Parts: sequence; C-alpha cells; structure tokens
Amino acid sequence: MGNNKGFRTMHAMIFDRAHEPLRLDSNMPVPIPGPDQVLIKIHACGVCRTDLHIVDGELTNPAIPLVPGHEIIGTVRQTGPNVKDLEVGDRVGVPWLGWTCGECVYCKSDRENLCEQARFTGYQINGGYADFTVADERFCFPIPAVFSDVEAAPLLCAGLIGYRALRLAGDAARIGFYGFGAAAHIAIQVARHLEQEVYAFTKPGDLAGQDFARQLGAVWAGGSDINPPDMLDAAVIFAPVGELVPAALKATARGGTVVCAGIHMSDIPSFPYNILWEERVLRSVANLTRQDGEEFLEIAATIPVRTTTTPFSLTSANEALRQLREGEFEGAAVLVPET
Repeated sequence: MGNNKGFRTMHAMIFDRAHEPLRLDSNMPVPIPGPDQVLIKIHACGVCRTDLHIVDGELTNPAIPLVPGHEIIGTVRQTGPNVKDLEVGDRVGVPWLGWTCGECVYCKSDRENLCEQARFTGYQINGGYADFTVADERFCFPIPAVFSDVEAAPLLCAGLIGYRALRLAGDAARIGFYGFGAAAHIAIQVARHLEQEVYAFTKPGDLAGQDFARQLGAVWAGGSDINPPDMLDAAVIFAPVGELVPAALKATARGGTVVCAGIHMSDIPSFPYNILWEERVLRSVANLTRQDGEEFLEIAATIPVRTTTTPFSLTSANEALRQLREGEFEGAAVLVPET
C-alpha cells in the first residue's frame, strides 16, 4: 500500500465563493486515500478555462469549500487496499472526469462521459491546486515519459477535449478552430498529424494569436468576424461564445459538422434555418471517456505534441486565472507546487 508518513498538512488554494479570489490554506490536512483511491504528490496542474467558469460563478454546483484543478500530473505516494494496477512511484495524470457509477446505461454502453452520477475533479472532488490530492484508480492515466510534468499537464483536459472534439467533427479535410487557446494549440498538432488543413479564428484584431496559429501550421488565420477563404468541412468552437455558432455554421459546407467543445457557453442567438439546413450538424462535447484518454496520450506521444506553457507558483493561482481571463499568454498556464 505504501504510506504517507511525514506528510500531514499541505498547501492548497481554496475556492469558497464565486467572484472572490482563491484563498491559501497552508495547513490543510493531506487527504487519506479511500479503498479504490491513490494519494498523489502533485508536480504540476494546468489552469483550465473550466476553472475560470467555476470561480466566475458560471458553473453553479461546485462542492464548497473546493480545491480546483483537473489537469493534474503527479506521482503515487500511497494506495488504497483495493488498488490493483497502480503502485507507489507511478507517474499519473488525473482528468476532469473523476468518478462514474459503472452501472448505468451510459457507463455500460461506452458513454461513461454521460453518466448521470458522474463526479468531476476540481468541481465535486478536490483537485490539483494543492500539494497532494486523491483520485480513483480507474481515472488515473499513465503519462508517457516523453513529456515533462509541466508539458503534460495541459494534455489532461485541453488536449483530451480537443481530441474528442476532433473525433466528433468527423473526417474533415478543412477544419476551422474558433478560439485559439490551450485546447486549440494542442488540437492543431493532432489535426496536422491527420493531414487536415486548419483554419484558425481568433478575437478580431488578435494578430499575435493569429501568428501563433500560423506558426503551428494553420493554413489561414483571421478574426472570427470574417469568412475564411474556403468553405470548411467542419468547425470546432473552443471559445465559450454563443455568437460564434451562427458564424461557424455559415462558414461550414453542406453536410458539415460544428462542434461546441466547451462545458459552458454564452447563449446562442437565434439564426435562420437556412444556415443549418443542407444536413449540417450542430453538436456538443461532454466531458471525456477513459478510452479518449488512452488513445489521445498514445497519439500525443507519437507526434509528439508540444505544449506551450506559462508556469506559475501554486500561490500565484489567482494571477494565473486573471491572465487566462484576459488572454495574456499563449497556450496554457500551469501551476507548480513549491514543495
């Protein structure tokens, strides 16, 4: 089983109330793993836009008080008595989907991402803005050695959701990405590996973001307020902006698919039926499955995906969230505990 001798308290950043800064707790008890859980010493935790939706009150059912964070990379320090496949010293990643019942119609039909009893890391389960966390063994992924801890952290959500969105978008020769942040900068590398042409849409006037997209292989980049030079076979909307849905539909050819990749989006405005007609498909992505994780991490290591990251200390989590909100960095922010 291993033991946790010498680790009784830890540092953690705590969410108490929407629209208020996270608070530092320097004496939070280190959690004890349950029978099916492992205790993980955290080495890095990505800062995801979903975390921002939580602290900004847009996702309304968090456990309170809460340790946010669901792009966790660390090593196993202790195992519960029922744990079979992980050992002390294993390096693992913990994603957003943290627990499912395993018994419902969704779980039994390879759609565990839709489990009605699912619990989510950094939302209903304490997450990675801390020195330690516990996680269900079933939802821990081995991390390929090709990635450092900081490089790997964004793969656990930005990468996974981008990969699932690409799968749901289908076999598109030309695919548009609306919003070019953490998820898109990973997804474009997968798309290019699949020999897809990527068209990148940023906020109007975001020339730096457009240059970043071109550097990563976009064949075209421009503002989301203009039409691309060619009709798209599919589009993925990463930005949580409902107004982009009609824009993406207008830019998508007959029979194409528009995928909304975020867990939260502002209201979609009404739009004329003719931009949906001709068998266009509008769909959403919900969470991930373990199969997504296994497939994506294998592909990411093969390419290999290179993440662009900005590290922050754990105690600088509020600043990382602010910079994410304001779009002040390219790629992804990653928190690195100091101990």
